[in-house]
Amino acid sequence: MIRIATQFMILACILSGVLGYSQKKKFSSIPNILQQLDPDEKTDSWVLVYNNYGKGQEIKTSGSKINYTPQFSGFNLFPSEDSFYYIAYSAGGKIGYVTDVEGLKAFVGKIDNAQEAAIILASEGYIVDEEFKDLAGNYHEDASSYYLDLGKLTSKECPYQKTHYTITVNKSTGALTNVKDNGTYIELYNKKCANNPRLLKIEKKEDPNKDEPKKTPKRR
Repeated sequence: MIRIATQFMILACILSGVLGYSQKKKFSSIPNILQQLDPDEKTDSWVLVYNNYGKGQEIKTSGSKINYTPQFSGFNLFPSEDSFYYIAYSAGGKIGYVTDVEGLKAFVGKIDNAQEAAIILASEGYIVDEEFKDLAGNYHEDASSYYLDLGKLTSKECPYQKTHYTITVNKSTGALTNVKDNGTYIELYNKKCANNPRLLKIEKKEDPNKDEPKKTPKRR
């Protein structure tokens, strides 16, 4: 009886582990994602700064306080944002800055969690879409890989559109082992779009003979 109970407990632990891994989790806000940074680059200390309308706010610090120069440009993980982020760090007595996604990718180094995987994928144009987290802002994982559902701006022309993907990232190597296209989830037309369906419907409703002169009926 004790043996059966023990086997049942082991099976329950295995199942709970599998379910815990496979369950989808939504990414929180962009600042919270960035706060999960655990850089491999050797630094004495560093600070992550959020700049909004010219005002800088330190949202994560590591190590002792450093004297840095406020930056006027930086990286962004969501293309429609007006604000930006940058990192100031101290290494070997020198101050350095991370102000673009390529620099951020190098700063992160080896992927340690799903949040860092999303940050690395930002350099490939993928985004955590905070407005559509069910489609393009969640992830799950197993023992070998992270599986991220992210968005990507796939057209800036008419119509403006976003596509969502499921990207598999190997935990050991950080390599993208699979990218699945799940299709477009946003298509937006503006007034300047010549192929705007709404404008086409309006044109069809208009009288095709509105510009023709009215014909006077003939007298009998």
